Amino acid sequence: MSTVAWIAVGSLTVWVWLLLGQGFFWRTDQRLPARRDPARWPSVAVVVPARDEAGVLSMSLPSLLAQDYPGDAEVFLVDDCSTDGTGELARALSGRCGGLPLTVVTPGEPEAGWTGKLWALRHGMALARQRKPEFLLLTDADIAHEPDSLRELVAAAGTEAAGGFDLVSQMARLRVTSTWERLVVSAFVYFFGQLYPFRRINGKGARTAAAAGGCVLLRAGAAERARIPESIRQAVIDDVSLARAVRRSGGRIWLGLADRVDSVRPCPRLADLWRMVSRSAYAQLRHSPSLLAGTVLGLVLVYVAPPVALGAGLSTGDTVAAAAGGTAWAVMAGTYMPMLRYYRQSLWLAPLLPFTAVLYLLMTVDSAVQHHRGLGVAWKGRTYARSEAAPEP
Repeated sequence: MSTVAWIAVGSLTVWVWLLLGQGFFWRTDQRLPARRDPARWPSVAVVVPARDEAGVLSMSLPSLLAQDYPGDAEVFLVDDCSTDGTGELARALSGRCGGLPLTVVTPGEPEAGWTGKLWALRHGMALARQRKPEFLLLTDADIAHEPDSLRELVAAAGTEAAGGFDLVSQMARLRVTSTWERLVVSAFVYFFGQLYPFRRINGKGARTAAAAGGCVLLRAGAAERARIPESIRQAVIDDVSLARAVRRSGGRIWLGLADRVDSVRPCPRLADLWRMVSRSAYAQLRHSPSLLAGTVLGLVLVYVAPPVALGAGLSTGDTVAAAAGGTAWAVMAGTYMPMLRYYRQSLWLAPLLPFTAVLYLLMTVDSAVQHHRGLGVAWKGRTYARSEAAPEP
């Protein structure tokens, strides 16, 4: 066989393994566990870190204040040194919308060794703990919740005595409107699920751990046992770090796709999406050049090789290369279709996944270049030059 044929066969072999042996990552049926209302609804404190979020807050905060929750609940918004009037807008929205009680606090600039979001969470959680809540809902300022979202999350967590979950997280449905969002956003969640298969996270005795930072319901006792957020204070990928810390401390976690939790943040341009991915891509690889090289080679083999082998095989008459490359590309597209359906996107986008994978490859390389230039992770006016990746389990 030709070299191209061997590469195509290797890619097809990887795709067969991904299809059957990677926790069925491509399925989208991991939704909140069956709900059973508790005899007594536990108290919940909702903590919202917010930095310069005035542009989206009017679409998200009212949905939290309007939660139809039978137990005690209140909202703590941490204004992380915003310059756009985020705190003032939050107070105005509370006065206008009513609903759950809202407290707005401004902790000041983070101390050395803390990322901004985790510094904000530290202060919000400390304030919330004065009320002795049984659960903490950590949710981002760009996340909108349906009125029964909190009720559903708490019911899904269950009771500690009955072996319920210590952490329940939903990956909010991201906004998909512009052309670039259609190309990149669905693939972002697809790649995340490939890296952290939800079934492997949710099974009993599972070792894989991850969460989606936009919506995390955390049992207060589990947060204390895992020393959240102090134990992860430098993590850029804070959601995965949080889940790993909870699992290391003996907690049981669950992660799935959301039906009633949505991100309202627009990322219409490629530059917006590029920043979203590249700011933490190299941190995910623990700032390792060898892991970066392996990732680049892996992405090329898995995503780029199939269409290239198909084209080369058809043009040269190499039937093995064409057949293996075409089959691998078909399997790839087939595994992407469930995510496209979840995002209500055209299935014709599925064959374009190799192009999107190349974009992610370039974003990852750019993340490494920025790191080695000493620019580190830049987000909302702050730079973390030597920020840590999520700790190992």
